Amino acid sequence: MSLSTLKRNEIKDNFKNKEYDIVIIGGGITGAGVALDASQRGMKVALVEMQDFAQGTSSRSTKLVHGGLRYLKQLQVGVVAETGRERAIVYENGPHVTTPEWMLLPMHKGGTFGKFSTSIGLAMYDRLAGVKKSERKKMLSKKETLAKEPLVKKDGLKGGGYYVEYRTDDARLTIEVLKRAAEKGADILNYTKSMNFTYDDKEKVNGIQVTDMITDEPYTIHAKKVINASGPWVDEVRSADYSKNNKQLRLTKGVHIVIDQSKFPLQQAVYFDTEKDGRMIFAIPREEKAYIGTTDTFYNNDKTSPLPTQEDRDYLIDAVNYMFPGLDIEDKDIESSWAGVRPLILEEGKDPSEISRKDEIWEGKSGLLTIAGGKLTGYRHMAKGIVDLVSKRLQQEYKLKFKPCETKELKISGGDVGGSANYEQFVKEKTAEGEEYNLDHKTAEDIVRRYGSNADTLYQIAYTAQYQNSGLPIEIYAELVYGIQNEMVYKPTDFLIRRTGMLYFDIEDVKKYKDAVIDVMSQLLNYDAEQRALYVEELNEAIEEATHGNNQPAEK
Repeated sequence: MSLSTLKRNEIKDNFKNKEYDIVIIGGGITGAGVALDASQRGMKVALVEMQDFAQGTSSRSTKLVHGGLRYLKQLQVGVVAETGRERAIVYENGPHVTTPEWMLLPMHKGGTFGKFSTSIGLAMYDRLAGVKKSERKKMLSKKETLAKEPLVKKDGLKGGGYYVEYRTDDARLTIEVLKRAAEKGADILNYTKSMNFTYDDKEKVNGIQVTDMITDEPYTIHAKKVINASGPWVDEVRSADYSKNNKQLRLTKGVHIVIDQSKFPLQQAVYFDTEKDGRMIFAIPREEKAYIGTTDTFYNNDKTSPLPTQEDRDYLIDAVNYMFPGLDIEDKDIESSWAGVRPLILEEGKDPSEISRKDEIWEGKSGLLTIAGGKLTGYRHMAKGIVDLVSKRLQQEYKLKFKPCETKELKISGGDVGGSANYEQFVKEKTAEGEEYNLDHKTAEDIVRRYGSNADTLYQIAYTAQYQNSGLPIEIYAELVYGIQNEMVYKPTDFLIRRTGMLYFDIEDVKKYKDAVIDVMSQLLNYDAEQRALYVEELNEAIEEATHGNNQPAEK
């Protein structure tokens, strides 16, 4: 089964008529990882997501698969070692969505990091995280630090540390994992909400009752085991089960802002401490923009659409102006912003930044399995842990036997590029092929870098399509058609936010082409007048939230 919007009804029929080994609630990176691991082992897998895939936390992060340097500061040595190992695996299995990014750590007199402690810390980090030789830390003089990033505050500057993190497109990473899971046999559907559990005569969970959020149709999915991987909604999902334990989540919010390079000409990613509270935040260049984040505050409001407050924006602006004096960034310079909710496991009495990002598996008397907490970087390892347990339970209770986990070396969709070491050569060769489809060099290269080994399919769409009548540039048209046919794009927001990131990093093109995008989608997906009006309104609200999220009251 593919991840095609055009096969929604076929997937629904499977849901209604099959009994699965597992059904997964949640289509963020955690649920996606579980679906891939389980389907790769030969399990019959169903996955439902009440919104679009990655619409919650998994499209609202700092967009880094990072090795956890901040955890070294908290002496969480094991976490640093594990995230370092997992970071390398994520990169190797999908270099088209994960890119090494050298990070500058400026050191100032009286700042968080001193020269000696930074050198020792980064050396330990390299060792624990298993960093390869070419990416090990370097210590820079004041002159070398300013050569890397001339905008950094010169007053009190002593030098800098230089180390590698991995930048990713979090939503696209999630989609590529889900696509590979679908190729391995998983049945996967977005806009399908789990409402209640079903039970056998021994009061063991044996399925879920769901509602199609597009048609309002209710139906039941039968499965031997149910996995709750719903991120910030973990507690709500568990509340429908009689065997809920006394564990619970503590949600925190992280906000990011985007500024055009014409106002903030950042040439180097920087990890720096804030003047206000000494927290560390990132400033990262991307696609002619710079994005800055993140905040870390407790959050109790709407999880579906968390929004930045003016206080959040001011915090980040103040941090930028402190570390990069002379820019005089103002609120009006923010082009777009996003906010995400972190589902952390409650630890009483701790500040948001002190709460561990650990993950835990909770198993109820009903047999319901919940995976809670964790980080983007560790999604594969988290999935392995819970699928190991499911495999054990299915063997104990049903005498079923499955293969061991093989995701360590399993490429995600688009990742068949001959390995990370060959990636740039792959891009060069595949870009040249794109030019044979009458695409200009930049368009072809952009497609390769976003879609990896799936680029051929987009080339064919671009070559054969009558895009000239769509009012869209050829690249956007090809991505849109591909998204509908292969990535379960159903609404304009799915495409403009989570498949392309345009709403955050190219807001002007969103405004310019949104009507044409909606016209093409209306044609291909047969929207009725009511649907079209609803999706237009949703998109306009998303644009307003991204550009004017500061009109929100402060959280209590």
